[in-house]
Amino acid sequence: QRQLVESGGGLVEPGGSLKLSCTSSGFTLDYLNIGWFRQIPGKLREGVACLNRGGDFTDYADSVRGRFTISRDNAKNTVYLQMNSLKPEDTGIYYCATTASGRLCGREEPIYDIWGQGAQVTVSS
Repeated sequence: QRQLVESGGGLVEPGGSLKLSCTSSGFTLDYLNIGWFRQIPGKLREGVACLNRGGDFTDYADSVRGRFTISRDNAKNTVYLQMNSLKPEDTGIYYCATTASGRLCGREEPIYDIWGQGAQVTVSS
């Protein structure tokens, strides 16, 4: 069974950092594009970052650009989302997802077909 499992969420104070991990089981991430999404209360789920299979293209939402960094370690079948300078408005459930679609990556939900269960991130003092 193909699964993605997120970890690393938690409670952090404004200005702090968290690093989310997303590990696959039952399949390899080597040839897939990866996306990180978040569900903020009261808002639609949005794509915050993506990384293509080649590791040479990334895209970020304006709201996180310069603060968040997506990366991958294919040897560990794991992708990461390093989140710095966190703000209360970053609070939400964060999901990773994979797709084989495209040479570059995108942040649109419909192109992703395998999703993790989500990790809660809470930014509060």
